[in-house]
Amino acid sequence: MKKSKKVRQEELKTKIDHTPFITDEELAKTFGVSIQTIRLDRMELGIPELRERIKSVATQEWNETVKALPVEEIIGEVVDLELDDRAISILDIRPEHVFSRNHIARGHYLFAQANSLAVALINDELALTAQSEIAFTRPVKLGERVVAKATVKGDDEKGRTLVNVHSYVGNEEVFAGTFEMYRSNQQKEMDRE
Repeated sequence: MKKSKKVRQEELKTKIDHTPFITDEELAKTFGVSIQTIRLDRMELGIPELRERIKSVATQEWNETVKALPVEEIIGEVVDLELDDRAISILDIRPEHVFSRNHIARGHYLFAQANSLAVALINDELALTAQSEIAFTRPVKLGERVVAKATVKGDDEKGRTLVNVHSYVGNEEVFAGTFEMYRSNQQKEMDRE
């Protein structure tokens, strides 16, 4: 039995509140309706399209607080950032990101998304990747959305900040990496010793 429009719209609003970066296509599959119906429901509820939802989450203050890398130089769109703690970015895989013969994303784009997010996360004027250990866990295809989540795990014995990055398509992990981040203040501390 089909749900009433009112019930569907209430559930749609709840779903978007809990998963703000869900696409209209994914919503259509979830609710068993057309993409056009989802768009009309969103319009009636005053819920903006995905790009606008992403922009509203990514506030201007990040441009003022990010020290190591300007937000516009991060690969993907930053949607959450807490310096020296955590960050999230989204990268929609488009034709320029894939191999033409098989429509699979080139690995360097997934690495660049993760690495640039790790750099931006560091609260320092100069943050550089000193070393990384990465794994690609499944191919990413044209049209998929990659959500990278970075978390600071602390400092190693050299005083480098360790950042873990896990990237997902839906709930499936597609990339994992640990980045050792060099900070400019490390050099100042070594000079004092």
